Order: sequence, then C-alpha cells, then structure tokens
Amino acid sequence: MSNIVAIVGRPNVGKSTLYNRLTETRKAIVDDFSGVTRDRHYGVAEWTDRTFTVIDTGGYVARSEDVFEAAIREQVVIAIEEATVIIFMVDVTTGITDLDDEIAALLRKSSKPVFVVVNKVDNTMLQSDATIFYSLGLGEIFNISSMTGSGTGELLDEVIKHFDDELPEENSLPRYAIVGRPNVGKSSIINALLGQQRNIVTPIAGTTRDSIHIRYNQYGHDFMLIDTAGLRKKTKVKENIEFYSVMRTIKALEEADVVILMVDAVEGLEAQDINIFHLAEKNKKGIVIVVNKWDLIEKNSKTVKVFEEQIKQKIAPFTDVPIIFTSVTEKQRVLKVIDVANKVYENRARKISTSKLNDVMLPIIENFPPPSIKGKYVKIKYATQINGVSPMFAFFCNLPQYVKEPYYRFIENKLRENFDFSGAPVQVWFRQK
Repeated sequence: MSNIVAIVGRPNVGKSTLYNRLTETRKAIVDDFSGVTRDRHYGVAEWTDRTFTVIDTGGYVARSEDVFEAAIREQVVIAIEEATVIIFMVDVTTGITDLDDEIAALLRKSSKPVFVVVNKVDNTMLQSDATIFYSLGLGEIFNISSMTGSGTGELLDEVIKHFDDELPEENSLPRYAIVGRPNVGKSSIINALLGQQRNIVTPIAGTTRDSIHIRYNQYGHDFMLIDTAGLRKKTKVKENIEFYSVMRTIKALEEADVVILMVDAVEGLEAQDINIFHLAEKNKKGIVIVVNKWDLIEKNSKTVKVFEEQIKQKIAPFTDVPIIFTSVTEKQRVLKVIDVANKVYENRARKISTSKLNDVMLPIIENFPPPSIKGKYVKIKYATQINGVSPMFAFFCNLPQYVKEPYYRFIENKLRENFDFSGAPVQVWFRQK
C-alpha cells in the first residue's frame, strides 16, 4: 500500500514550504512543468530507502471566508482517514491559536501517528517558546525551520518508522486502476465493462468512496480492476472533494500495474490530470489515457489529431502513451480500453535479450555518439536490460559522467522506436565499464 504523509494545519504556518523541501530537495524527482506547480499539492518524496507521497492540504482550502475554518477541519478528518502519517504544523511565532486547538482535538481522537512540527524555530531563543506546544497533548514535538531545512532530517527519520511494510504480492493477475478527476465517467466505464450497475452513478462529483478490487474474467480477458469507486463521501465543503479523490487515487495508483487515466473530452487535460500522470510515471506504472464523453465534441477530420497533440504537449517528455477516445454512454470503444491496457501491461514487462539489444542499439550509437566534452569522447561498449518492474537499461561506457540529459532522451527514443514500450516508462542509465 502507498504511504501517504499529509501536512495539515492552519494557513500561513509554512506547510507549502515544508512540502516543497520534502518533494524537491531530497532526491525526489519533481517536474517543473508550467501550469502544474501552481496547482500541485502532492508529490513523491524519498528519505533513506523509502519513497512516499506527500500531500500539502493547504492548497485545497476553500477560498470563501465563511467556510474557511470548516474546510480546514474537514481536511484534517479526511487526512486522519486516508493518510499513513499526519504532520500537524504550527508556528512558534504566533503560539497556539483557537484553530490549532480545534485541529489538535480532532487529532487526539485518531489512532494515526501524528507529529507536531513547530515551524520557524530559527534560533535557540525560540526553542524554549516551542515547548508551549506540548500542551496540545499530542506527545513529542519537532522543532524545524522549513526555510533552512534544519530539523527535517530528524523528523523524517521518525516519520518513516511508522510506514506500512511493503507486502509481497499474493495475486498474480494484472491490476488496472481507473483514475481521473471526479465525474469523468470512471464508474460508468466499470458498469459498461461488467454489464451491470455495481456502482452508484450520479452526475454529482464525489459520489465514489472506497477503492474496490473486482475480478474481470470475460471475452478472454482475466485481470483485477481497481475501482476508486463505491459509496458517497459526505463532504460539506465542495473544494474538499478534490482533496478526497486525490487521496483515493494515490492509493489505487500505487496498487496498480497499469493506470487508466480518464479525461473529460469537454474540459480537456487539466492540472490535476497531469499531476496524476506524472505520479504514475514516477511510480513506474503503465499508463493509458482515455478521453471520455467524445460524443459531446463537434468533430471534423482533424479533431482527433489536434486533441492528441494538445495532450502530448502537456504530458511531455513522456509522450509514448496510447490515447483512446470513448463514449461510455454510447458504448463506443469501451472494450478497446481493455485491449490497450493489456498491451501496455505486456510492454511494461517486456524483456529484450542482451544480444538483440546490442545488435540494434550499438550501430545507432556508433552513428550518433554522445557529443564530446572538453575533448573527451564517451565510448559506449555494450548495453543490457536490468531487472525491474518497468523497462530499465544500463549502457556501459568509459565516462558516464559526461553523458548529458539530451542524450538520455535520444537513447530512450531509439529504444521506443525499435522495441514496443508504448505506455511504459523507460529508464536509461549510463554506467562505468
């Protein structure tokens, strides 16, 4: 299961600064695509040998003043339900406020591990001021400065002790998760596939709740569907529906082999879809993009091509991903989604023999070697595939440190041109021979 660390607390205590530090300065790979950062509230972080998802709840708070505090309280309740570990952030410069007290009261009732993190402790004078937060009754406090990063290492050392162990897989069937923003038709496609109404489908966003595993065994297909659907989550504040669905999506995504990302044809690919896409990519999942409600779009001979190009621009640089246009209500191309997911599952597991890999790649490398740097030439001797959940290749050479990012992309593209890895993230490494 996925380990999710949720950062909760009232506004302006430094939640986003800590979030940025955890997801960007530890070896976490976080992409800076324009239009994504502004909206991104969740990312991948790494500490020692553990990878986990960090969620900054601050971004989800309703903007309207009347529901402001209600929204924060509700986020804490959702975080208690869904997160593995909760970081409760407070500010040493303001002390304990009424809202801090309310949040602490909710957290005291939960059985989840809670870390009280006192931010802005930038000098020893403030350390004594921080002791007041022991009165919240949540145990040990951690003094940090999220601006400078002091104290975050000690905090993370303790946080990862509370993570769930990664359990070995007991079911060998392929696992496909259907994910996407609320109300894009996730439940409808599952009902169409199963030929029965097993989910509550209403036009109200946020109808679904628990992720459910369903075995699909018909038309020659046999796999597990991970459905982030189920019962209704009663959320009073509509902005928190997105927060709730993101929590659910991350859990489903981590359990899956292939992620079927559903997009609304009318609204197009939005920031949250791009976040989910990159999170799936970072987690080395196979990916299929399904553009649903295609029947609502006025079309001409170029519509599909233009739409595909727009999607590929937004998800770049990993654009070798199948895109299917469906209308679940009209039962158009629903079974094609499964055919393509099966193909992506095979591509992700594809193994290329060392001899075939070298026969294909070495002549290409000879014709287009890495550019020389300071008169030094990189000589690539041979390549081999490394065992991994998704395709990984090691190229052995004399000077791996001189191989720059554009050449990595070039090699990845050539691998994709010659072997079918559509929908599967490919990793390329250059190693010392």
